[in-house]
Amino acid sequence: MPPQPEVSTNFRDFLKSFLGIIRILQILFGAGLWVTIAANKYEGSIHFVLFVAVLFWLLTLAAFFITLLDKQDLVPILGGDRWLLSNLVHDIAAAVLYLPAIGVMIYKTERYAYCNLEQYKHNCLYKVYLAAAVFACLGAVVYLVSAVYMGCRKCRGEQTVV
Repeated sequence: MPPQPEVSTNFRDFLKSFLGIIRILQILFGAGLWVTIAANKYEGSIHFVLFVAVLFWLLTLAAFFITLLDKQDLVPILGGDRWLLSNLVHDIAAAVLYLPAIGVMIYKTERYAYCNLEQYKHNCLYKVYLAAAVFACLGAVVYLVSAVYMGCRKCRGEQTVV
């Protein structure tokens, strides 16, 4: 059975919207962060960064597909007329928790700066932590932009995400 024209139009409308593009960037930067960390040896406070990255990656992925499929009315308590507010709270929480994660990644990057020399022959995590710090910064910026955008929409009295 071919898809209904209304459903495919909703797909395209969401994917072409500002929030659709922002959500895709959030998913990509979040995946880049946790894959970069998980693919290498990590310890200590990096566990917090991994927790934040995976938690918000999964929540963003869920919000993305729920909005893409236009099924926000089926989400109990958070869906329907509260979906924009729920997304706004999600993005604010992500931006706030990404900030200490950035601090941890910058601290770890500076701590391993000594091994960024050509003469150093042992395994060095400097470049891994630097890449993770960049992904964390980009993710925080995208979550912050999304929060500001949805906050403006909420202040204008809009109730829908798209």
